[in-house]
Amino acid sequence: MDKLKGADQMQGFVDNIEALTEQNDDFRRVLYTGHNLQLVLMTLQPGDEIGEEVHDDRDQFFRIEEGSGEIWIDGKANNVKSDDGIIVPQGASHNVVNTGKEPLRLYTIYGPPEHIDGTVHATAADAQKEHEHFDGKTTE
Repeated sequence: MDKLKGADQMQGFVDNIEALTEQNDDFRRVLYTGHNLQLVLMTLQPGDEIGEEVHDDRDQFFRIEEGSGEIWIDGKANNVKSDDGIIVPQGASHNVVNTGKEPLRLYTIYGPPEHIDGTVHATAADAQKEHEHFDGKTTE
């Protein structure tokens, strides 16, 4: 099998996702954007939430690394904690709320991408001010 060489060779994303998630202090940090998936780190401070939303055209996976909270899916609260994985299907109303006393650190995977590649929102308030959406440009 021939391998691509030089500038045409894609790198993909390979890193310790647990360590990156645990070290992240930003509300939202887009790590990698592919054509069909996007990897995003998130940290919610105590009392913070993503805000109720619906993605009519994409599924979303969440993985909790540290902390505890609730993920609401179509009006039902689900208690979540470290090591939990959650899938929210397209069309479902959802919200993530930090109900704990420590930061809630997680990563999420959108399929297809939701945000502009490289987006960083330091706080939930910053994210609320900027309503950016995926513009079709991938990481590579």
